[in-house]
Amino acid sequence: MKTVNQTTIKKEVSLHGVGLHTGQNVTLTFKPAPINQGFAFKRIDLEGSPIIPADATLVTSTDRGTSLEKNGVNIQTSEHVLAACVGMGLNNVIIELNASEPPIMDGSSKFFVEALEKAGIEEQNAPRDEFIVEDVISFTDEETGSEILVMPANEYQVTTMVDFGTKVLGTQNAYLNKISNFKKEIADCRTFSFLHELEAMLANGLIKGGDLNNAIVYVDKELSPETMSRLKEAFGKDDISVKPNGILDNLTLHYPNEAARHKLLDVIGDLALVGTHIRGKVIANKPGHTINTQFAKKLMKIIKAAKRNKVPKFDMSQPPLYGVTEIMDRLPHRPPFLLVDKIFELTDSSVLGTKNVTMNEPFFVGHFPGKPVMPGVLQIEAMAQTGGILALSTVEDPENYLTYFIKIDNVKFKQQVLPGDTLIFKLELISPIRRGICHMQGYAYANDKLACEAELMAQIVKSK
Repeated sequence: MKTVNQTTIKKEVSLHGVGLHTGQNVTLTFKPAPINQGFAFKRIDLEGSPIIPADATLVTSTDRGTSLEKNGVNIQTSEHVLAACVGMGLNNVIIELNASEPPIMDGSSKFFVEALEKAGIEEQNAPRDEFIVEDVISFTDEETGSEILVMPANEYQVTTMVDFGTKVLGTQNAYLNKISNFKKEIADCRTFSFLHELEAMLANGLIKGGDLNNAIVYVDKELSPETMSRLKEAFGKDDISVKPNGILDNLTLHYPNEAARHKLLDVIGDLALVGTHIRGKVIANKPGHTINTQFAKKLMKIIKAAKRNKVPKFDMSQPPLYGVTEIMDRLPHRPPFLLVDKIFELTDSSVLGTKNVTMNEPFFVGHFPGKPVMPGVLQIEAMAQTGGILALSTVEDPENYLTYFIKIDNVKFKQQVLPGDTLIFKLELISPIRRGICHMQGYAYANDKLACEAELMAQIVKSK
């Protein structure tokens, strides 16, 4: 299958509006982002302009929207913006805000999609990370009866089934068979609530930025004079009426099943928090932000485990990109401390190398001579040397630079490495290299199994 590269936007673009729950005026600016950045929110109204990644592990609240928080900095109602980014086929975007909540606009993703279209899409020189679903993965909330699952499919597809148990809004279904149809079929579907929810939110000082143009209100109870008066005041209207289809005031539905389509939009936005493109069909029965984000967390764990255990596939009989001589041209290490033999792949964000572990290794002389095992610290050193090839590929004269360890985190050893094994190293940038700091996730495999893993951080320093 053809490799699909990551994408970002060509230029920055801004929108202005109010936050639905805060009522604050807010400016949102979409900005291009480097490879492997993913989606991230940036609060420019706070000191240091902290960044909050779109990450399911950062979800702190799912009450009337999905809220994220990192180091005490929060983002509210993230899902409509993220759905637009996914719907436009993007992978890396900075979402800059001067408040805690994106503008609600008309309650859909329509205006975000239009802004991203205006900014233009740019392909990046790195393959898109993708989780290919091979088995059914499901999650059920016993309390609410909500269920969400993903099953194998040739592309990302989403189906939602909702049942609100009311006369005005009963059972509805919606589906999206191609993410490329998001703009046409889903993006303009607006958020909605029932009258009894609206009354409670008004009483609690919520939806300060709401009006009848950014939320569909389904009237599921009789409008009392007191409620009518409160709604007139809240929405600044001289008169409030209920349409024959049970919708408050003069708003016209875009689709008979607009509620189910908006729930589908929310599913896409919440599953963007997985941080990986999904190739599979999602089926959500009675979805909501709580179950959506719980499912996203479950998927993240499964994806992380699958990625960790996925041995890179390549033909070791083919000539390498770099042999020992070319490696020594780029690294300062020399035998017996040169611990990588070949480099097979090198991109802007990853590197693939190998080390043949023979009985003649000098460390076997003293490391368990009766039962030789490659020392774990040398496995990490070999991994780091492979990563050094990636780090030094970013400078024009690598022979004049060195890479020094700053930090090693989350080291795990899974199996012994013995004489006769071939170690395969894969290292990927966790974040773009900035100011000479290189942060990588490394894996070492032997005998088709993960041998060890670690997060490595190094600094590129000029030696001459």
